[in-house]
Amino acid sequence: MTVAVGFIVEADGGSRGNPGPAGYGAVVKDDAGRVLAEAAESIGTATNNVAEYRGLIAGLRALLALGAEGGQVEVRMDSKLVIEQMAGRWKVKHEGLRPLALEAAGLARRFRVTWTWIPRERNSHADRLANEAMDAAARGETWQSSEITSAPESTPAVEPGAAPPNTDAPSLFDDAPVARAPAAADGRAGAEAADGRVGTEAAGTVTSHDRRGHGWMPRASRVATSLLLLRHGQTPLSVEKRFSGLGDPSLTPTGLAQAEAAALRLSRQPYEVEVIVASPLARARQTAEAVAARTGLTVLVDDDLRETDFGQWEGHTFAEIQQRWPRELAAWLADPDVAPPGGESFASTARRVEQARDRIVKAHEGRSVVVVSHVTPIKMLVRFALGAPPEALYRMHLDLACLSAIDYYADGPAVVRALNDTAHLS
Repeated sequence: MTVAVGFIVEADGGSRGNPGPAGYGAVVKDDAGRVLAEAAESIGTATNNVAEYRGLIAGLRALLALGAEGGQVEVRMDSKLVIEQMAGRWKVKHEGLRPLALEAAGLARRFRVTWTWIPRERNSHADRLANEAMDAAARGETWQSSEITSAPESTPAVEPGAAPPNTDAPSLFDDAPVARAPAAADGRAGAEAADGRVGTEAAGTVTSHDRRGHGWMPRASRVATSLLLLRHGQTPLSVEKRFSGLGDPSLTPTGLAQAEAAALRLSRQPYEVEVIVASPLARARQTAEAVAARTGLTVLVDDDLRETDFGQWEGHTFAEIQQRWPRELAAWLADPDVAPPGGESFASTARRVEQARDRIVKAHEGRSVVVVSHVTPIKMLVRFALGAPPEALYRMHLDLACLSAIDYYADGPAVVRALNDTAHLS
């Protein structure tokens, strides 16, 4: 059995006024107490609790950037409120803290976390970083890490069944403040920094989304081609949960608002969108046009990104199909080569989606491409990247207007960075 490497995250935040000028600090250490990464940022006017949660989030994201996903982590903070809420013993009652608490909880689920309250004097490192960030902001400067002392000797091991490390993937697209990483023996950075939080100035050196290879795969000789997979917004058929294939409904007002929310997100850092490719169907085109309006790009259309043709099942609910075509439905669910009556099989969809993927990756190598499509093509692309069997389609859920992401390397495997991210809709 592989023994998991232990890590310590110490985080703190403060406000000079509560609310007032605020900042946070976070430090990641190994179980021997050696410093692996630091993060700090001035966040403008905020309360102590907001700053403390921001510090926790920064610390967990810095740990992800070190490839420690699935590892054993002790989180230490002198905020009784944050520790008790994260441990599930206290409820999050303040509306302003709920989004931060949800984000922190989502990150924590990627590790095996022990939550520990410590007295303030034992949290002096993180407290110092928070004050350094606030002091730097008061001088009109950006905080810079200055105390990285050592690097881990190897990639952190995880127990069987735990998620493998992914050392440069910003989880679910939402960016975290930059964590300054330790230098490796050959002088190269030991871990890539995560990107800056949308709408704020990142600490340390702000970089665009790094698409080079890391983790357990060899370092790629080229940057990745990143496909940001955006599902279209709501339509009248999706409201009623009806099969919607080559029928061409337009977006509802809610769907248009969802498309605009996704577009706003993709127009900001760290995405740096360079190309937009969409399905020819109206719901996808409308969603893509919202992104184009925000980014100043032109929408390219690839016919092979269209949804599966559901034939006679178009516009029907699953229950209606089960009543009218029970044998056909059972056969379709059991075999990807079986098509709905008058429609297209998943195997056929898979072949054309693969062709579309190959065209897009070849034509836009090394670029960041928004691909606006539908449930089945997006699930197909994720399945291919994971090397998963056809039945994996039934093990994934994609919400309307969600974002997923896959990086493709010319000399390495595809890497799924995110799945069904809807942070922009909340």
